[in-house]
Amino acid sequence: MLLVRRKNEPFAGKWALPGGFIDMDETLEESARRELREETGIEVSKLWQVAAYGDPGRDPRGRTISVVYLARVKAADLRPIAGDDAAEVAWLPLANPPELAFDHKQILEFARKHLKECHG
Repeated sequence: MLLVRRKNEPFAGKWALPGGFIDMDETLEESARRELREETGIEVSKLWQVAAYGDPGRDPRGRTISVVYLARVKAADLRPIAGDDAAEVAWLPLANPPELAFDHKQILEFARKHLKECHG
């Protein structure tokens, strides 16, 4: 999985899924693509919307709703580069994630289950 190390608070220095806030003139998928490109330098051809998260308290900055997308890629073919508010970017094993920011551990557990059930 591709994770970014957060440059800024909250959770500065912690690993997290790439992401950010939607611009007013974007669709959900356009926002997901832009955030992935800005934080990792990676562009993908296909994204799957897999879940939404919106429990109160999941982000200390205030009420935040996240729509999660998944892309399947060949990591060996891509060279991510940290940008925007990512201090670092790295491919890390899905089976053994590091400590994660926000509720990203829960999101990754769902993604792992989704991959196993839906994509073999």
